[in-house]
Amino acid sequence: MATAVKKSAPKAAKSVKMAPEGELPRLRIRVKAYEHKILDASLKQIMDTAIRYDVQFYGPVPLPTEIKKYTVNRSAFIFKNAREQFEMRVHKRLIDILNPNPKIIEALTNLSLPSGVNIDVKMM
Repeated sequence: MATAVKKSAPKAAKSVKMAPEGELPRLRIRVKAYEHKILDASLKQIMDTAIRYDVQFYGPVPLPTEIKKYTVNRSAFIFKNAREQFEMRVHKRLIDILNPNPKIIEALTNLSLPSGVNIDVKMM
């Protein structure tokens, strides 16, 4: 007896289209912060600036959160088994700006973002 095998369609993944190499110059912006609310507010400023200057951009793409864990003894002498654990979470996002012009680059460098937000900008 032959049984029919039903193939399920692959799940549609939420993807961001990237421009092929050599097609358009890109400005890749990686933003890092300890608090995700401050990070999202600064990304909104960057996206508003890109929209104001009519520049095409992709993102923000959430990158994996980096978690650093530290274990510390509570006491220095007798109670060795009593320990505390602390962690730091670094939230990261990525934005690609396609075909940037000098006006958008100048506007992005003059942005005043909150403290605690680290920005890495690369021209690709």
